[in-house]
Amino acid sequence: MKVDLIAYTQNADALCAAAGKSCYSSRSSSELMESISPGETLGKIVGMGHHSVIEHAVFTFSVSGVSRALTHQLVRHRVASFSQQSQRYVSISEPSYVVPHSVENNPEALKRYREVMDVIWDAYGELEKAGIPPEDARYLLPNGCTTNITITMNARELLHFFSLRCCSRAQWEIREMADKMLELCIGVSPVIFGNAGPPCVRGPCPEGKLSCGKPRRGSSRQVPNH
Repeated sequence: MKVDLIAYTQNADALCAAAGKSCYSSRSSSELMESISPGETLGKIVGMGHHSVIEHAVFTFSVSGVSRALTHQLVRHRVASFSQQSQRYVSISEPSYVVPHSVENNPEALKRYREVMDVIWDAYGELEKAGIPPEDARYLLPNGCTTNITITMNARELLHFFSLRCCSRAQWEIREMADKMLELCIGVSPVIFGNAGPPCVRGPCPEGKLSCGKPRRGSSRQVPNH
């Protein structure tokens, strides 16, 4: 899995803080950005429930080497834009698939897993050689088949995404991707994302009886005051 932050709103912390403060000021957001303290200002505004101000910040990721099982979960986050590699126009001639950790750590399971994948790709290639269009041959390909996808979300949706997908109860692959995305976001916008992650970062777990009972690592992150 490879996750890259390929584009993002510059000075997102200050921009969103200025946008929020401009709602209560005679000065414009461009004027306020010159002297604003994002940590104090944005924390107060968002803490009051005014989450719309962080929608001004947008982040775009390039993700490769993930499974279609992951992207089927990902596209449920509808306040986002996705561009995914097409299996209709891209022939998957060489076996390329994700191996779950549980399978990887079990020699017998791994052997059987790879055997089945080889059979699938052999059959896929045979159909193509028989003149079957890739868009029809792809019906054989599994959920584990790798894909590339470009993801764009605003900061508000990303906070929601991280709250669900960084949770210990999230499916392992999308959780690994979400953790990588969050790390990249913190690197460029530490105020907005300083306390992002599963709900146990901020308070009690909402999962009730389904709770894992253990906060995720990193739950003690503090929002910088700058």
